[in-house]
Amino acid sequence: MHSTAFARYRAEWFDGTANARRDILAGMVGTFALIPEVIAFSFVAGIDPEVGLFASFIIGIVIAFAGGRPAMISGAAGSVALVAAALVHAHGLQYLLAATLLAGLFQIIFGLMKLDVLMRFVSRSVRTGFVNALAILIFSAQVPQMLHVSWHTYAMIGGGLAIIYLAPRIITAIPSPLICILVLTVVSIAFPMPIHTVADLGRLPSSLPSLTGPGVPAQWETLRIILPYAIAMAAVGLLESMMTASVVDDLTETTSSKARECTGLGLANIAAGLFGGIAGCGMIGQTVGNVRYGGRGRLSTFVAGVFLLLVMVPLRPWVAQVPVAALVAIMIMVSISTFSWSSIRDLARHPKVSGVVMAATVIVTVATHDLSAGVAVGVLLSGVFFAFKVTRMMEVTSAYDEATDTRTYFVSGQIFFASADIFADRFDLRDTASNVRIDLTASHLWDVTAVGTLEEVVTRMRHHDIAVEVVGLNQASAILVDRLAPAVAAYST
Repeated sequence: MHSTAFARYRAEWFDGTANARRDILAGMVGTFALIPEVIAFSFVAGIDPEVGLFASFIIGIVIAFAGGRPAMISGAAGSVALVAAALVHAHGLQYLLAATLLAGLFQIIFGLMKLDVLMRFVSRSVRTGFVNALAILIFSAQVPQMLHVSWHTYAMIGGGLAIIYLAPRIITAIPSPLICILVLTVVSIAFPMPIHTVADLGRLPSSLPSLTGPGVPAQWETLRIILPYAIAMAAVGLLESMMTASVVDDLTETTSSKARECTGLGLANIAAGLFGGIAGCGMIGQTVGNVRYGGRGRLSTFVAGVFLLLVMVPLRPWVAQVPVAALVAIMIMVSISTFSWSSIRDLARHPKVSGVVMAATVIVTVATHDLSAGVAVGVLLSGVFFAFKVTRMMEVTSAYDEATDTRTYFVSGQIFFASADIFADRFDLRDTASNVRIDLTASHLWDVTAVGTLEEVVTRMRHHDIAVEVVGLNQASAILVDRLAPAVAAYST
């Protein structure tokens, strides 16, 4: 068993020379897609760009080894930055580093306890809404770079998109986004024009990250301050990472260990905090770009992290000259490819409630710029709609036997908190029959509300001198009744 796991892990790193080449090139594309997003998210969090860039480098390296989803790129993400902004504004960067360490610890515990099974409650409609909302957010994040600029910028973006979509018809060995970056950079250097470059986005790091610790007092007051933020950062990071891993599972038609991804993310965030970086999580835009251009193994994730360090320090003078228009073109392509265009057609074919769930997830996410809020609303609506659907499937019919003066109620369906009141309303508590039999053969009691309602029906009928017998309880329902309503169990068979 251990040898099989090791062989699989080794294959996730190296699965042939051709795949390794694709992983390396796709990882390099992922790095360039990371830079503008990480810098922008750093400003959102109120920290220097180098804090986000260092974090993305550390997280990328650690998650490549410890993560559970190969080809997934993680880094300093906007959802976590939104949570961190309030802490940085109120208490400063050092408290953010402490919260990052604590968030990583929570994520490790979450993974070790296998709580990733909670992802089963996220329906396909919610996942589709999550992906579509993220595509919209990725595109909207590029809009500021296209406002109040010269016509040269629009020309460069148009040229970049043309290269991205047309180059694969000529050459497939090199990802077209990488060609886009190289060509537009050469053009901008050869023909100087009024356009923004990466250097204009923020100060790039000039040195390597160093091991450090958060400079905060080791006292309960510090824990009180950082605990709420650490919990929020951990929850948002876990949710976005698991959602991103699920998207990659669908794109690659493979499976992954979500629990291991949670634990790996926790380790990566602890490492990031120790090296002066902000907490991060899976970045779906960059991950989708990596997968679209051939990234399949852990090597692509590792290259994205290592190449980011090379870009940040040794290649800093050259990277600073890359036109922002090239990065905008890449992210526009990513947003277009991320959006599930078939979901628009499916709105007419799928049940209306599925469309409502997907639309609600998109609207809430785009309105709040908070992916966790959108997913939470989608999951809540999915649960409510499911409960209503199951409730409508419950039926209670009756038959009267005049010879024995017995009325039998036949119950079918699921009895739980949402259907319990409907179940109770189906009985005539002042029945004129002297005997009543409640047949639960085709039903199931799920919770304390269902058992309590059954007990109430039996008690009220017996109060009116009606002999009540409960029959057909399955084993699970019988155990629940025996424990919670022994009075009913005494009259059941």
